[in-house]
Amino acid sequence: MSGKPTHEPEFLFDGPETAEVTVVLAHGDGAPMNNHFLNFFASGLARQGFRVARFEFSYTTARRLGNSRRPRDQDDVLLNCWQSVIERLSTEHLVIGGKSLGGRIASMVADRNHVRGLFCLGYPFHPPPHPDKLHIEHLRGLQTPTLIVQGTNDPYGTPAEVADYRLSSAIRLHWLADADHAFGPCGTSERTTLQNRQEALDATSNFIQEILLR
Repeated sequence: MSGKPTHEPEFLFDGPETAEVTVVLAHGDGAPMNNHFLNFFASGLARQGFRVARFEFSYTTARRLGNSRRPRDQDDVLLNCWQSVIERLSTEHLVIGGKSLGGRIASMVADRNHVRGLFCLGYPFHPPPHPDKLHIEHLRGLQTPTLIVQGTNDPYGTPAEVADYRLSSAIRLHWLADADHAFGPCGTSERTTLQNRQEALDATSNFIQEILLR
């Protein structure tokens, strides 16, 4: 692979060091690794007894430290960053995933690294203005057990759209009623963001526990 990172990302850990399972959690396109969304999921998974490792892609670290709007790295750089992270955290029980972009790139390296499982919190099936520009080709042959948690009101992929994608049988979908891409409720919903995120956290934790029994 080309586009090798010029530096290795630093880790932010949650959960017990002696945990049997390490869960790697990557951020989305526009937020650092310690944003409120990832803080919620990292702390929640840590309370379930998992070791959670977060990291940042290099462009995000540059934005945070330099207060700049550096463009997002190309996919080959992001892929190499994820590969480096997996190799540094090499363990028998490794589950990888993340929010949006972080989960999409994780899904592209999961099979070749033989990780135990993959989860995506709001998968960007397509850019909202361009439903024809799909990021799904590799998902059709994916073999890693995978959970995608998606809001029914997510402009990056609705239930009606996803139903036509013919995704791999290794992928299961958990739909959050009335939720958007950040798992926030639509204006008419009686649900709250906290309820949606807690449901997503419970689904993810249960999924990890289940694949460990296989």
